[in-house]
Amino acid sequence: QVQLVESGGGLVQAGGSLRLSCAASDYTVAGANMGWFRQGPGKEREFVAAIRWADDRTYYADSVKGRFTISKVNAKNTVSLQMNSLKPEDTAVYYCAAVHRWIPSSQAPNPSTYDYWGQGTQVTVSS
Repeated sequence: QVQLVESGGGLVQAGGSLRLSCAASDYTVAGANMGWFRQGPGKEREFVAAIRWADDRTYYADSVKGRFTISKVNAKNTVSLQMNSLKPEDTAVYYCAAVHRWIPSSQAPNPSTYDYWGQGTQVTVSS
């Protein structure tokens, strides 16, 4: 059974950094399209970042562009999200997602594109 397990969340002051990791079991991230999404209190789940297998192209929401970096470590079967210059509005539960088929660029930010999801990790940014 495919499992995606996120880690690295926590409490950080505004301006600080966190690195989230998503470890996959019974699933190979090499050849997979991976994404990070988040859901803040009272908000809908929103796209954060994605990396496409076909060309390692990365995609970012405008709200995190220049501050967050998504990367894959195929040898460790993980995908990471480096988050810098964190803001209180980044507070949310962060979810890792995966799909193992070719996807067009336009679909990378769409949650319905992804077949597998982790349970999420809480990120809280204090002001």
